[in-house]
Amino acid sequence: MAFEIDDIDESRAPLLDHLIELRGRLVRSVIALVIAFAVCLYFADPILGFLVQPLKDAFPDGEGQLIFTKLPEIFFVELRVALFAGFMISFPIIANQLWAFVAPGLYAKEKKAFLPFLLATPVLFIGGASLAYYVVMPTAFRWFLGFGGEAGGLEVQALPSAGDYLSLVMQFILAFGVTFLLPVLLMLLHRAGIVTRAQLAGARRYVIVGIVALGAIVTPPDPGSQVILAIPLLLLFEGSLLLMRLQERTMKRADDADGLDGASDGGTGKADNGESASISSE
Repeated sequence: MAFEIDDIDESRAPLLDHLIELRGRLVRSVIALVIAFAVCLYFADPILGFLVQPLKDAFPDGEGQLIFTKLPEIFFVELRVALFAGFMISFPIIANQLWAFVAPGLYAKEKKAFLPFLLATPVLFIGGASLAYYVVMPTAFRWFLGFGGEAGGLEVQALPSAGDYLSLVMQFILAFGVTFLLPVLLMLLHRAGIVTRAQLAGARRYVIVGIVALGAIVTPPDPGSQVILAIPLLLLFEGSLLLMRLQERTMKRADDADGLDGASDGGTGKADNGESASISSE
């Protein structure tokens, strides 16, 4: 019984060390998020003005406006804006804390393989969010405002509320930012051996249908934004296939080099054995 208790105590110490380290990493991440949130809350009005710019450009000059139908709506809108912007600003620190926690358990080869995906993630997310802000949202808002006019003798005007508009903007940014991470997901699956390039190339027609369906789900119901999302995703998918081909060639060269090293080591070993046998015979 004492031996079993010792085993439990010895196995418990490393686990507690990992939990203590995880707690420290989480505390640092939360502190970074809180500080970024506080700073963004102070600048909530300029940030909201930046997010409102695509809608302002879609309206005719001097006609655009945002309304609020509930007294605390603007207050909660500014809180959501500050939290959204604070998370974006603090994400590099959060990702760095996550990497610092995971990296010690990885081999050097695994670190080199995983690090490019970690660096590509924010770049692709920012690219998707920029496409949503500068291209998709102005196009979609002009399309939505085109439904205004007159119906049954009454004038139909667009009076978007601040809360609904912010939800729509966040949906655009998150949808395009997250879906632009498709190459990272595919490359990780390929690196892990779960899927192969030949399998993805053979399922290209199904992937196209899935991308179109995804564009219809994650974007607002206008055909323009769906097409604008689907086309870059198709290009990213084809680019992922090209990167997979290059990755397979690199892995094959590495395996061939390891095989040659193993063969040379084996040959040296045989020579040494033969030499030692001749010496012993003498």
